[in-house]
Amino acid sequence: MSAHLDPRLLRGFVTVAEELHFTRAAVRLHVAQQALSRDVRRLERELGAELFVRTTRQVTLTPDGERLLPYARRVLGAQDELLAAFGQARPLLVDLNSPGLVTPRRVLHEARELAPHHELMARYESGLTGAAGELLAGRLDASFGRFAGLDPALRAGLDHQPVRFEPMAVVLPEDHRLAAWESVPLAELAGESVYAGAGNPRTPEWTGLARLLFEGRGIDIAPPAPLAVGDEEFQRLMARTRNPVLAVVEFPALPSMVVRPLVDPVPLSPVSLVWRKGLTHPAFDALRRAAARLAAETGWLRRPEGAWVPAGDDVLMASHG
Repeated sequence: MSAHLDPRLLRGFVTVAEELHFTRAAVRLHVAQQALSRDVRRLERELGAELFVRTTRQVTLTPDGERLLPYARRVLGAQDELLAAFGQARPLLVDLNSPGLVTPRRVLHEARELAPHHELMARYESGLTGAAGELLAGRLDASFGRFAGLDPALRAGLDHQPVRFEPMAVVLPEDHRLAAWESVPLAELAGESVYAGAGNPRTPEWTGLARLLFEGRGIDIAPPAPLAVGDEEFQRLMARTRNPVLAVVEFPALPSMVVRPLVDPVPLSPVSLVWRKGLTHPAFDALRRAAARLAAETGWLRRPEGAWVPAGDDVLMASHG
C-alpha cells in the first residue's frame, strides 16, 4: 500500500459511498464519470482492497468499503478544517427557502455569530423538495423545511435536526370577510379555497401538509396558479384570485393583505434543518449549534396544548429531538 493517499481519491470514494451511484457522485463532484471510476479503482489498488461491488443495476459497499468510510470522512474533515484555518474553506451554502421566512434567517444569523471566520451564504430555493435535489447533488449544503413531506427516496440520502413547530396562519385580502378577526378558527375556512402551492414542483411538502390539515374540514386546496416570483408578483396574483393563502404567523406583511393566525386547533408546521448525509464543513457545526440554541432559548419545539401536527411528522421530529 502507498504511504501517501491523495485526498481527492478519498473524496471520490466517500461521494460514491453516499450516493451508491457513480453518475450522481460524478455530478456532485463536477467530474466525468469515467474519471471518478478511475480514481476509485486507483484507490482500491493503493489500498489493496475492493471497496465496491458493482453490478449493472446497483453499487454497494464491500466490508472493506464500510470499514474505510469513517476513516475517510475523518481525514476529509481534518483537511477542511486545515483549509478553513488558513482562510481557504469554501462558503457553506444555506437555503432559506425565501427571503421573508424568519426561522431560517434567524438560524443563519446566529450561526454567523458563532462562526465569524467562516462564510455562510444564503440561497433561496423556494421549497424543501426543490432544495433536496441540490443537497443530494452537492450544490447546496443545508436547507429548512418539513422533512416528513419529502419523498422517502430523497429522505434516504438526507438527515435532519428539528428546529421549530411554527404556528400557521392565513394571508387574506384586507377586505376579506375574515380580515377583521384577530385569529381565524379553522372551521371558519369551510367552503373556502385556500392556496397552498398546488402544482409547484418545488413545494409539494407544503401542499401535502395543507391537504392533511384541511381533510374533513370542508376546506379546499386552491387549484394551481402561475408561479409568482417576488413580493410584487405574489401580491398581484393573490389580489386577482382572492384566495386565502396558507402561511406561517411570521409571514412578511404585504400591502393590502393581512396575516391572521389559525386557531381551534393551532396548526403547526414542522421545520427541520436538513442536510446531505456525510456532510463535512468547518461551519456546519455552527449551523447546527445555532439551530439547537435558538430552539432551546425560544421554546420553538414546545407545542401549545391541543395543537395540531400530522402523526408522521410528530414521529420524525420526536425521533431526532
